[in-house]
Formats: sequence, structure tokens, C-alpha cells
Amino acid sequence: MDRMIGVLGGMGSMASQLFYKMVLDRTDAKCDQEHVRMLILNDSSMPDRTKAILSHDYDKVDRQMLSDFQLLERGGCEAIAITCNTAHFFADRLKDKIGIPIIHMIEETSAEIARRHPGGRVAVLATDGTVQTGLYQKRLEKYNLIPFIPSEEMQKIVMYQIYDRIKKGLPWDKDAWMKLEQYIKDNDCCCAVMACTELSVIKEDNNLDDFYFDPMSVLAEKAVEYSGKKLK
Repeated sequence: MDRMIGVLGGMGSMASQLFYKMVLDRTDAKCDQEHVRMLILNDSSMPDRTKAILSHDYDKVDRQMLSDFQLLERGGCEAIAITCNTAHFFADRLKDKIGIPIIHMIEETSAEIARRHPGGRVAVLATDGTVQTGLYQKRLEKYNLIPFIPSEEMQKIVMYQIYDRIKKGLPWDKDAWMKLEQYIKDNDCCCAVMACTELSVIKEDNNLDDFYFDPMSVLAEKAVEYSGKKLK
């Protein structure tokens, strides 16, 4: 089996680059032909998903994302991976309009957390848009986990790290992050889910430990498995 995986990226581009590396690193390949065939569409022109959600103006994102899905499908892809958590709100709206499955990062991540931390309290670190839609809250509860949403003050730190640091090509603000981490642990969370792919970049670049659960690494493993290639 050798399925080609379509990757819809560009949201943001640093995260998409990291996803490609994650797939390579997780594939048990000894030559080029044993790696996953991927068609990567780095659509950096995609309108901001959080702004669209908060304004309830979905049309532009819906149209562009559906066009991208159709392009990947026409290109021979047999499944799609999306390297943006917030974009899954739109993917849920559009999935029935294409003929190939979407490897659902949020669903797969919630199932994996439940296997490792059954019944646990999970901090959701995400954009305002992802938090407002309840994308993670609903799926974590589906797996009998307890979602924990940061306070307004702490959520500002999350958004600052995403938009004012990583999306601008800057490193994380470690001092601000340590304040956030202490707050999460003080609220008895068993782990924190990095529910934005810019936060996946922070975890990777700074070697954060397993307290931080990275959905993009889960997506990378599922993409390898779906393609029919071997996981390391």
C-alpha cells in the first residue's frame, strides 16, 4: 500500500515545515522509496481562521479551503492532513464535499491523551478561535477527559506567544511561558495540549517535556500509518 497524503499547510508556514520533518523522522525508511508520498500545499494566503470564527464570517475561508481540498484530491491524494488546529472547524463543515477522508488531528489527539491519561484534566492551549468553537472541549469530553481553559489573563499569554512571537518569526518568551506553566500545574492538570501548531514549534524548538502533548506529532504518526509506510 502506497497512499499519497495531501498536506494543507501555510497556517503557519513554520508549523508546516515542522510537520514535514516530523513525518520524515517518524518513518522507518532506508531509501527514498520507503518514505511517505506527500503533496504539500502551503497556502499562506488563507484568511486568518480565528478572525473568521470570532466575526462569524466563514465564507472566504470556506471557499478557499474547499478549493485547496479539491486541488489535493485532483492531485491524487487519498487523505488530507491539515497543519492547523483552528482550521479543523472549517474542515468539519467541508468534509462531506470531498471524496477523500481528512485525518482529524483533534479527534486523534483526544483519543491518544485518553489512552495515556484516562479521566485526566487537560489544559487546552489554543487560539481564541479554537477555544470559542469548543473543538477540543467537545472531543476531550467525548473521551471522558476534563478540559481546562485558561483564564482571560493566561489566554492573552497564549495568544501573545502564537501571534507576536512564532508567527512573526521570533522565539518564544520563556518568562511569560513559565508563568503560564505554573498556572496550569497549580490547577491540577495532568498535561497541556499544544492546540495550535505554532505552539508545536515552541515545544520542538525548546525541547519541552511530555507534560506538553503535541497534536501535530500525533497527526504525523497517523499520516505515516494511513500512507501504508512503516512507523519507527
